[in-house]
Amino acid sequence: MRIAEIRTFLVGRFLLVRVYTDEGIVGNGEGGLWGHHGVVKAAIDELADYYVGKDPRTIEHHYQVVSRHSHFMGGVLSAAMSAVDIALWDILGQSLGVPVYQLLGGKCREKVKVFENIRGDTAAEVAESAREQVERGFHSLRMTPFASGFEQRSGTQNVATAVELVAAAREAIGDGVDLGLEIHRNLRPEEAIALALELEPFKILYYEDPLAPESVEAVEYIAKSVRLPIATGERFYNIYQFKDLIDRKVVSLIRPDLSLAGGFTQVKKIAAIAEPAFVGIFPHLMGSPINNSAFAHLAAAIPNYTHTEHNALTGPMAEIVAGQLPVEGGYRLLNDKPGLGIEIVEEALAKYPYERVAVTGHFHADGSVAH
Repeated sequence: MRIAEIRTFLVGRFLLVRVYTDEGIVGNGEGGLWGHHGVVKAAIDELADYYVGKDPRTIEHHYQVVSRHSHFMGGVLSAAMSAVDIALWDILGQSLGVPVYQLLGGKCREKVKVFENIRGDTAAEVAESAREQVERGFHSLRMTPFASGFEQRSGTQNVATAVELVAAAREAIGDGVDLGLEIHRNLRPEEAIALALELEPFKILYYEDPLAPESVEAVEYIAKSVRLPIATGERFYNIYQFKDLIDRKVVSLIRPDLSLAGGFTQVKKIAAIAEPAFVGIFPHLMGSPINNSAFAHLAAAIPNYTHTEHNALTGPMAEIVAGQLPVEGGYRLLNDKPGLGIEIVEEALAKYPYERVAVTGHFHADGSVAH
C-alpha cells in the first residue's frame, strides 16, 4: 500500500485532511492550531511531497523523519504532522479491520466521559445554565468565572464576581457533579493566587490555565502558592514541553491536543510519561467530528484519561462528517468500526466556506492588551 495523494480542506472553522492510498483506503485527520489553519494547510501541502509514495503504515518512522529533517520546529509544523498522523492511524485501522483504540492497546474503558460548559454573566444565569446541563445528563461541568467586559474592571472586582458566580454554580448542582474552572490565562499571578484562595470552599476539581503556559516557571510559582489542582498545556506542541511540565510536579492534569501535539504517535507517549507521575490526561478538544472521534479513541486506550469537552457539533456543520459518535448520559459512546469509524463527506464541504479568524484584541481600561 502507498500514499497516492493528500488533500486539505478549509471548511467553516476547521482544517480537515484526507490521505488517499493506491488501495482505495482513505484516512481522515484534522489540524488543531486554531486561528492559524491557513498556514497549517500550507505546511501540510508542502509536507505532502515527502508522504506521497510512502507506505502509510510505517507511522512512527514517518513522524521521526518529518519532525527531525530540519533544525526548526514549531506549532504550525506540529499541527500539520498531527493531522497527517491521525489520518495514517485511521488508514492502518481500516486496513486491518479494527478500531484505532485497538491498535493503541485496546480499551481501558467502555465509554468516554465528557463535560459541558456553564454559561452566563450573572449568578442567576449561571445557576440556570448549570442546572440545565445536569438535567441533560452531564456529571462534569466547567465554567469561566468572569462576566462580559471583565477586562475593563479591577482585579478585586473580578475576584469578587468570580466567587459569586462559582458559588451560584455549586449551589445549583450540589456536590454530586464535578466543577472545573477555565481561567483562560486572564489573570495576573497575584490575581490568580487571590482568586484561588477565595475559591477553596467550592470543591473545585481543577484550576485551568491561570496563566499562559509558555512560562512554566510562572505556572510553577502559582501552583506552589495555591491549593487548587492546576491543569494546563493546551498550547504545547511537543513531548519535551510536557515532560518538563510533569517533571516539575506543578500540575495535576495536562491538556495535550491530539491535533497539535503530535497525533496518536506522540500523545500516547505523553500519556505514558504522565502515568507514573499520577498526572491525568485532560485533552484539549476543539474542531470537527473528526477530532471528536479521534480523541475518543485516544481516551479509550489510555489508563490516565479523565475527561474532555463534549464539543457538541449540531446543525448544518454536522453533515460534513458521517458516523459521529453519540453522547448519552455525559459519555461519548464507542463502537467497533475500523479506523476512526467516520468519513468526511467531501461533497458537503463546499457548502461551508472557511471562516478565517481575524486578528482582534481585548483591552484593559488603560488601553493595554488583556489576555
